[in-house]
Amino acid sequence: MYALAALLLAACGDDKDVLPPEPMPEPATTYNAEQLIICNEGIWQSDNGQLSLYDSRTNTVTNKWFRQVNGVKLGDTPNDIVQINDNLIAISINWSNIIQYIRPDGTACGATENVPNNRRLCSDGNYLYVTSYAHRCGDKVFEKGYVAKIDVNTKQVVATCEVGWEPEGIRLYDGRLYIANSGGYSFSEVQHDYETTVSVVDAASMQLLRSIDTGCINLYGEMSQAGKYLCINSCGDYYGTEPKTIILNCETEQVTVFNFPATCSTTDGVRFYTVGSSFSYDTYETVYSIRTIDPTTMQVTDDIFCEAITQKLASLVAPYEIYLSPVTGNVYFTDAKTYATAGYLYGYTQDGRQLFEPQKLYINPAHILALGIRD
Repeated sequence: MYALAALLLAACGDDKDVLPPEPMPEPATTYNAEQLIICNEGIWQSDNGQLSLYDSRTNTVTNKWFRQVNGVKLGDTPNDIVQINDNLIAISINWSNIIQYIRPDGTACGATENVPNNRRLCSDGNYLYVTSYAHRCGDKVFEKGYVAKIDVNTKQVVATCEVGWEPEGIRLYDGRLYIANSGGYSFSEVQHDYETTVSVVDAASMQLLRSIDTGCINLYGEMSQAGKYLCINSCGDYYGTEPKTIILNCETEQVTVFNFPATCSTTDGVRFYTVGSSFSYDTYETVYSIRTIDPTTMQVTDDIFCEAITQKLASLVAPYEIYLSPVTGNVYFTDAKTYATAGYLYGYTQDGRQLFEPQKLYINPAHILALGIRD
C-alpha cells in the first residue's frame, strides 16, 4: 500500500476555456493572518515524522516545531491532521499507533493509544472519527478494518464499527460517515482482493448502514468534501487497472467516475481541485494530471485556478499535497522532491500572485492545516 506514496507527480493541459472559480464564502471570523501546520510524514518505519509551522506574518517556516515545543519527537509516519475545535487538534500517527492531540500553540495535550494502524480523521467537534487498518481495538477483534469513535473530552474510544479492508478517507455528512475502503494490502497479500466500496455508517449509533459499490478498486488516500459531494481517489492496481476519480453524491449516493486520478485534492466548497498521478509496474511510466471538477455539472477542466499556479504545479518534481486555506483562500502545495530529502512549501493567491519564496520543510510534507490569527 505504501507504493503509492512515491508516485505523486503532476502536469497540466492547455484548455483555454477554464472558468474562474467562484469565490470562497467569507469566514465567520475575519483573520488578519494565518499559520499553517504541515505534517511531514518522514520515511516509513524511520520514526522521523515532524511538524512544520508556517507563519504568514513573517513568511517563515519553523521545522521540528513539535519537538521544539514539547521536547520530544512526534512519531512514525503522521497520516492526517484535523482541527476538532478552537483549542484542540488531532494528528493520526500511523506507525506509532497513536493519535496525538495538540493545542494550536503546539503543546501536546494527550493521546489515544488503542487505535493501532490509524489512518484518516474527521470530527464533528464532539467526537473524533478515525479509520484503522488494524484488526483490534482494545478487546474488540475485527476481520477487516474499522472506524473508531473517540470522545474528544476523555480521548477514549466509545464505539467502533467494522467496515472494509484497509479503510482510508472518512467524511461526515448529515449524520452519516462515508468511509472509502482500499484493500491496500492486496498489493502484497493474498488474503483478500482490492476493495471497491464506500461504507456508510450512522455516526450516532456506529452501525453499518450499507455499502456503496463504486466499481473502482483501491480507494486510497484522503478525500475532499464540498457540501454533499465527495471526491475520492481510486489508485488502480499499478498494472492493468488504471486509476480513477470518483465523485459521490451523499444525498442520492450516485457515483460518477472520471478516467484520471485525484491523488491529492482540495476544495473551495464549490469545486474540487485535483493533482493526480498514475504509475504502472509494467512500464515504469507515470501519467500526470491537473484537473478542476465542478460536481454540480460534472464539468472538468485541465487547469487549477490560473495559469501561474498550474504551470508551477507542473514544474514540480513530486507534488505531494495541495491545500486551499479556508482562512484566507490562498493556495498552498508541497513538493516532496526525492521522497528522502527535504520537501518544499509553495504559496499563491488564487489569481496567481506568489506569496513567498519556496520554503524548505522536511521529508514528505503531506498534510496541511490552516489556523487563523486575529492579531
